[in-house]
Parts: sequence; C-alpha cells; structure tokens
Amino acid sequence: MESKRQQKFSSLLQQELATVFQRDLPHLFPGLPPGISTVRVAPDLGVARIYLSLLLTTNGDAVLQEVRDHTKEIRLALAKRIRQQVRVVPTLVFFLDDSASYAAHMDQVLSDLNIPPTTTNDDEPDSTTGPKRPKLFADEDE
Repeated sequence: MESKRQQKFSSLLQQELATVFQRDLPHLFPGLPPGISTVRVAPDLGVARIYLSLLLTTNGDAVLQEVRDHTKEIRLALAKRIRQQVRVVPTLVFFLDDSASYAAHMDQVLSDLNIPPTTTNDDEPDSTTGPKRPKLFADEDE
C-alpha cells in the first residue's frame, strides 16, 4: 500500500509527464501521444514505474520502444518542470498497460459462455399458496 507521500508524488509525475508528452516533446510521437494510466513510485521515490495506455495506436510495442529509447530526453524535460518541487528526479521505467485489452478479452470470454437456463425447482414457493415453511422435525406433517 502506498503512503500519502508516494500517492502525491505519483500524481504529480502523472500530470507533469502528460504535459511533457503533449507540449514539450510532441515530435517524439507522430500520432497521438501515449496516455499515462498509472504511475507507481518506490518508497524512496527513486524509481517511478509508468504504465502507458496505447488504446488508439495499432503498434503499441513500437511506441513503447520509442518511449524507452528517449527515456533520458523525457526525464530531462520532466526535471525542468518539477525541479522546484522535488529534490531528486526519479528514474523512469516505462511499461505497457494492457488492462484495456485484458478487459476486452474477459468480456469476450464471458459472452462466449454457454450457460443453460435454470430449471424450476419444487422447493420454490407457489404464488397461490404462499411460501413453504421449512420442516423443523422429521415427524412434522405438511
């Protein structure tokens, strides 16, 4: 579980990295810049794991590799933006966030399930007589 300090720092990194991708380094991404779905920070705030959401791109691995190739440039642009707020700029490690594709896969699996309809059970109450009482003793008559 992340501490309040980690949560605040990860929120700051997420906002500033989104700004870096959109305003400072748009030349790195010819189409749409990748979205940042989650940022997780180590307890010492030295390493930040950034999960990129690449929903609208067809080749996510190529975009991820492009981001990884330009990590130093991205970290430098981030450092210029947050230098007054933090003591040390964390090491950035980028990962592909595949939660959207996983959710689509699970939705497909659930829709493909063949669930037979339920059969009527004799224990169900009849609407004319009311609910059945449970038998408390073996010799009890109905």
